[in-house]
Amino acid sequence: MTKGRKTSFEERVEIVTYCIEHGMDYAQAAEKYQVSYQQIYQWTKKYQSNGVEGLIDKRGKRKSETEMSELEKLRAENKLLQAEKRRAQLEVAFLKKLDEIERRRF
Repeated sequence: MTKGRKTSFEERVEIVTYCIEHGMDYAQAAEKYQVSYQQIYQWTKKYQSNGVEGLIDKRGKRKSETEMSELEKLRAENKLLQAEKRRAQLEVAFLKKLDEIERRRF
């Protein structure tokens, strides 16, 4: 089993085309390109269903507001408001504890 390694978009396209040209021989492609069998299998499935666009690495990317649906916008806003509320609660709890400590000292 080969260790995982980072691959570029162009390299993923090359690996998938090699795999398809050689009769979906994932093991041969994995050995040649030093990438795991499972990873090549996943890339090939994505390529067959979404074309070259399926091989783009989208991890850590957020949608812009123009790409979001109304429901997604509301969920994002709700998440921000919840975080703000939680921060305010923590601040109040901190100030109460600080006040208690100062009263004990004097």
